[in-house]
Amino acid sequence: QVQPVESGGGLVQAGGSLRLSCAVSGSYFNFARVGWYRQGPGEARVLIADISPGPGRSPYYADSVKGRFTISRDNAKKMVFLQMTSLKLEDTARYYCYDGSDWGQGTQVTVTV
Repeated sequence: QVQPVESGGGLVQAGGSLRLSCAVSGSYFNFARVGWYRQGPGEARVLIADISPGPGRSPYYADSVKGRFTISRDNAKKMVFLQMTSLKLEDTARYYCYDGSDWGQGTQVTVTV
């Protein structure tokens, strides 16, 4: 089983935007609910958004990101995305993709003043 691979992190000023991508190789991807988690320094890893494989159930968003982040997926390309807008200092964390079975290595997002 190959781990998901995240990309798109970086340094951004508060109020800015970033788009994270996650490439998944598992054959079960089209049937799995997949999510983005984040882990800040000294904190536990927490779920911030996840999305079903089909249109039947709305995406979930943690209160901390609701209205600012949007999760999406492309089943044909086996990709998951996280569009992040109006970034805040407290969004600084390592962001991980979970494909229902495996974790990626994460991508660092750092928000500066």
